Amino acid sequence: MCDIKMPKTDGIEVLQFLVKDFPEIPVIMISGHGDLETAVESMRLGAFDYISKPPDLNRLLNSVRSASKNNVFRKKSRTILKKSKDFKIIGESVSIIEINNIIEKVAKTDAKVLITGPNGSGKELVANQIHINSSRHQGPFIEVNCAAIPSELIESELFGHIKGAFTSAIKDKIGKFEAASGGTIFLDEIGDMSLSAQSKVLRALQQHKIQKVGSEKDLNVDVRVIAATNKNLKEEIKSNNFREDLFHRLAVIEINVPSLNQRSSDIPLLIDHFLNEISRDSKNTYKDIEDSAVKLLQKFDWSGNVRELRNVMERLTILSENIIISKDDVVKYSGKYQL
Repeated sequence: MCDIKMPKTDGIEVLQFLVKDFPEIPVIMISGHGDLETAVESMRLGAFDYISKPPDLNRLLNSVRSASKNNVFRKKSRTILKKSKDFKIIGESVSIIEINNIIEKVAKTDAKVLITGPNGSGKELVANQIHINSSRHQGPFIEVNCAAIPSELIESELFGHIKGAFTSAIKDKIGKFEAASGGTIFLDEIGDMSLSAQSKVLRALQQHKIQKVGSEKDLNVDVRVIAATNKNLKEEIKSNNFREDLFHRLAVIEINVPSLNQRSSDIPLLIDHFLNEISRDSKNTYKDIEDSAVKLLQKFDWSGNVRELRNVMERLTILSENIIISKDDVVKYSGKYQL
């Protein structure tokens, strides 16, 4: 537990030090000068909780208990994050080499990026790689699946709300844009966002300001925006489902991720990567695969793209009885048919 106001070192500085050098330790910030802005900053920097003085004993004990219980989860989460930093986009096809070259160039800037491509092709991975290789890599990476949030809640999710803004708003809520300040926000499936929410996102991009639902106060946000969609936004603009001015704001840099069928030459590399990954994650004996089985997998129609290939490799690893996955195993267990 750490106070905010201290005679020599500021509590926020202590928090930053602990988060950087001792990430396994949950930190609860305590302050007699409690305000929403300080609480938001503490949580954004990695504090487990923020409590105002004088602390309520039950509230304090519950926070300590929760921090202890969640400590194992925090360690696992940071391990996963470390793995993601080491992870590269797998492939040596012309399209993947071009994508990696674009990522290398655009990551050094704050330019907005629009990633297009079919579901399961790896758009999220491209967004993560841009963030990881940027100057914002120590800041948060906040992902928002616009298609999964009801249209009536999307504005509250993105921009937050104040207490009493609507019937169920029983307390102030921090939105995704505010939580991502200093880092990157990834707006996945942005083609499914409502027109009213699009107009507010446009304002945030133009003015770097947001307004919480129910508030007239502007909040400054320092956020890099990366968006992705599996839709043809130019066709959506013609159908009046997407704002043209927002499209041009987002598409400073466009990256198209090809389907797996368009880069089937990468399938052997992906198979090798997935077999290693599955063996490591499940702690099972590593399984190899016959060349003839790999060639057969290259002939399949991968409508689910890389995500589907990963699932098939896990299925083959589990169901094949031998240490080497054979062509017969692929025929028997993959559930796939040749093109």
